[in-house]
Amino acid sequence: MNSTRGLGDAGERLALSRLEALGYELVESNWRCRGGEIDLIMRDAGTLVFVEVRTRRGRASGTPEESVTPAKQARLLALGERWLAEHYPDSELPDCRIDVVGVHLSPSGKLLGVNHLPGAVGF
Repeated sequence: MNSTRGLGDAGERLALSRLEALGYELVESNWRCRGGEIDLIMRDAGTLVFVEVRTRRGRASGTPEESVTPAKQARLLALGERWLAEHYPDSELPDCRIDVVGVHLSPSGKLLGVNHLPGAVGF
């Protein structure tokens, strides 16, 4: 995992594995539009969940969860609304929320933990 993209991909795989173990079902991954990307879109029972995955090696730059700034939160909300507009144009919207999953790695890349924060960003 030398590249940032490789680190992010590894974190997303770990987050997906954790969420599926909790009973979540994958709807879509790496959905992109002009405004950005939603890492994972999952279904938790009757709730549609937009998931932001943040992965960090070490703590020099803070925790992964701390990297979800107010600007990033606003972007996630806008992306979720755009996804909904594309996928539910004329129908009733499902219950939704935005979760954050922080993947903590040691500086050498050893997994230290996966922290799931349901509803971390207001929708």
